[in-house]
Amino acid sequence: MKLTSSIVLASAAALALFVSPVFAQAPAGQAPAAGRGAAPAARVVLSVSSSAWPDGGEIPMKHSSRGANTSPDFTFNWSQGGNAVAAPAELQSYAIVFRDMENSTNKGTTDTLHWTIFNIPNTAKGLPEGLGKGDLPDGSRNGPGIANRGGNPGAYFGPGAGPGPFHHYVFEFFALDAKLDLAATASRDEMLKAMDGHVIGKAVYTGRFHAPAQ
Repeated sequence: MKLTSSIVLASAAALALFVSPVFAQAPAGQAPAAGRGAAPAARVVLSVSSSAWPDGGEIPMKHSSRGANTSPDFTFNWSQGGNAVAAPAELQSYAIVFRDMENSTNKGTTDTLHWTIFNIPNTAKGLPEGLGKGDLPDGSRNGPGIANRGGNPGAYFGPGAGPGPFHHYVFEFFALDAKLDLAATASRDEMLKAMDGHVIGKAVYTGRFHAPAQ
């Protein structure tokens, strides 16, 4: 009985000597070796903010096509692990797609495209309120949307839902590693195809709108 106990104790001691190095922690102040519990670096991500309304809030009449039809301001924010950082070095331009999620175009699954703008410079920290039409001085180009129908220059076209349920509007922001070689008259599909393979960051900002009951 004593012999058996001695064997068990000796085996346990040997196992402890074998296992303990595997689970030993790195010395204080030293990062774990790669491949042994090291956390991957946090991604650099894009987000946007605006003073016009809170994300998901009600869009003021000022920014609707039933009001002043003034484009809202936006600020571009880059962060890594919750800390503000500079934009990625490969960033070449920004693009925005603005659409009404409730509408169905031609009885299909496609929603209503209100406005697009692309080739916003990589140095831009955001967009000021009240953008102009057509090609802008900084190289930004207003693209496909409601305003450029019939050969008119592209421009912001705000929400226009009538009285009744709120419509939900989505601004999609794309950070690209290229500029788009597109005419202002290009279609939404052509714009999305040109961006495909060049998106290095994406963010969304939303709002709700309906006209007051009459």
